[in-house]
Amino acid sequence: MASAQRLTILRLLAEPGKHFGHQWSADPAKFGVCMTFIADALAISQPTASRHLDILKQAGFISVQKHLKWSYCKRDEAAIRAYLDWLECEALALTNVK
Repeated sequence: MASAQRLTILRLLAEPGKHFGHQWSADPAKFGVCMTFIADALAISQPTASRHLDILKQAGFISVQKHLKWSYCKRDEAAIRAYLDWLECEALALTNVK
């Protein structure tokens, strides 16, 4: 979460139909968004996008499925919600420290 690009990826994937409706190979909302389109949306190289996506996958915030030669990414809403709930609890605990 320490990267503006990773946060942007999560924001874009929150509304895949809006941001990636031009994806022709699969429904972006149902199947996920091709890594190539994510790299294009961020105007970064595919290896850089792949690294950011790998970090998000390791954190559990996205799932990646391969189809033919492409990889498709989709947000894991439950994992993101769990993280945000945890972060909120931690932030509240910090404000109660005396």
